[in-house]
Amino acid sequence: MNWGSWLLWGFISTVVLTSILASSQGVGITRINLPYMLGTVFTPNRDHAKLIGIFFHFLNGWIFSLIYVAAFESLGRSTWWLGGLFGAVQAIFVLAVALPVLPALHPRVANEQYGPTIERQLEPPGFLGLHYGIQTPISVLLAHIIFGMILGAFYVVK
Repeated sequence: MNWGSWLLWGFISTVVLTSILASSQGVGITRINLPYMLGTVFTPNRDHAKLIGIFFHFLNGWIFSLIYVAAFESLGRSTWWLGGLFGAVQAIFVLAVALPVLPALHPRVANEQYGPTIERQLEPPGFLGLHYGIQTPISVLLAHIIFGMILGAFYVVK
């Protein structure tokens, strides 16, 4: 495994993914803020949640990029299209599986059936994250595909 290449391109691809998601929220394409939601797992303080969430989002990005890199190494090649394919698979999993079960895992996300409580005030994303806007799946899918494309294009297989 090419550790230097992984550290560099895993970081860069995570920066781009996070920037796309933040920009999508900033211009109104989606209302979801995944780093913020991640941070609220650890604290109810909204300001602290943003900082903690960004840290853990970057950590997750590096961990997932390591999985991509391991796949590239096992295949003996990395290409932009292969990375994009991996990104699409990851995004589909996030949208179809991870986001819908978030209320069962997250201490501050309301349940779709029971609504908000004193502790659970965050809106549940729902299937494909559609509770945060009709364009949310497109934003998440494109961000993850671009994440994978960058990693696949620039990671150097040993």
